[in-house]
Amino acid sequence: MKLLIKISHPAHVHFFKHFIKEMRSEGHEIKVLTTPKNISIELLEHYDIPYQSYSHPTNASKANSQLKLHYETWKLAVEFQPDFLTGIGGTSISHVSTLVDGKSIIFTDTEDAILQNKLTFPFADNVYTPECYKEDIGSNQVRYPGYHELAYLHPDRFEPDPSVLDYIDADEKDKIVIVRLSSWDAAHDIQNEGFGDIISAVSQLESTGAKVVFTSEKKYPNEIEHCISQVPIHKIHDLMYYSNLYIGEGVTMASESAVLGTPSIFISTRKLGYLDELEDRYGLVFNFHGEDRQKKGLNKAVNILNNYDGKKWKNRRKKMLEDKIDVTNLMLHIFS
Repeated sequence: MKLLIKISHPAHVHFFKHFIKEMRSEGHEIKVLTTPKNISIELLEHYDIPYQSYSHPTNASKANSQLKLHYETWKLAVEFQPDFLTGIGGTSISHVSTLVDGKSIIFTDTEDAILQNKLTFPFADNVYTPECYKEDIGSNQVRYPGYHELAYLHPDRFEPDPSVLDYIDADEKDKIVIVRLSSWDAAHDIQNEGFGDIISAVSQLESTGAKVVFTSEKKYPNEIEHCISQVPIHKIHDLMYYSNLYIGEGVTMASESAVLGTPSIFISTRKLGYLDELEDRYGLVFNFHGEDRQKKGLNKAVNILNNYDGKKWKNRRKKMLEDKIDVTNLMLHIFS
């Protein structure tokens, strides 16, 4: 079997990495097309996944960049002649699949990627979504009991490495908080926002005695330089596992922390079905969307840290895992 995979975000590397390894071990031929984002390429190289990257036109608009992606996807597909084309979101994948003799399988969990979804779904052979996905896509939608993050953070796929704590000069007895700021430059981020005063937020968290590890996609104030993460990007999930709390604007890191049993506070105007379910059904996420989201989120964070009970969060994770599947196994079944 020939399979073309498009990767446009670092989390997509994690989503597909175990699937790629197992499919290749069975003799299937896989081509990976990725955007020239340094972190995605760094991860692909770390996991020894061969890839082909394309470059955006200099100072190009989003429309021109998308046309470039379509062209590069089409060119590779014509050369490779895949049986299947797949990706997360994947507008170019679904469109190109109609021009070559290949079937398109799209994965998505993002209801607020409205334009991308409208351009993608009608052309896809199948669109796989978590059961908690809020929208009804149509006859090509397949719902499954899981989250994207369980393709790589399910306990059958992930074993935490405590040596990650050496990077932050900590041990398992220390109270650790991860704070994340997003760049807000994706199409679905338009008109969305999260934190206000990040300096005040870090100060409040440190007042609980916690060690704050800060990671950001955008420029940050000099006052929090001492918190900047020195953890290698491929080790960040180990740090999440050993942390006591995640708080931030990053939706992926919010859900990753939650499925690892680390309480997660999401401060953003964005609303997503899987984060709502992780809050309402499992109590692993706390979503704060309103104008006072930072104040309420930080109050919740301080309360969790001051009354931390590791057993409680492990039990909540256990309940979630009892209901959900290893998503890599789902992918292996789809393409078998």
